[in-house]
Amino acid sequence: MQVIAVISLILAVVGALNWGLVGLFKFDLVALIAGGKKFGEVNAVSRIIYVIVAIAGILAFIYYIF
Repeated sequence: MQVIAVISLILAVVGALNWGLVGLFKFDLVALIAGGKKFGEVNAVSRIIYVIVAIAGILAFIYYIF
């Protein structure tokens, strides 16, 4: 369980950094990594990344709160 908690925390931090980049510079790192050409462009790969980061955030929250 410890490994899952660490991975979840790392992914949650990556997600937070991505949102920081979006807010400060209107730069979507996930879209860039997933092959998107424009800000906010969503494709299958970026959706998978967003879902994985969301699940990681929930797991990190559950692990560190309880």
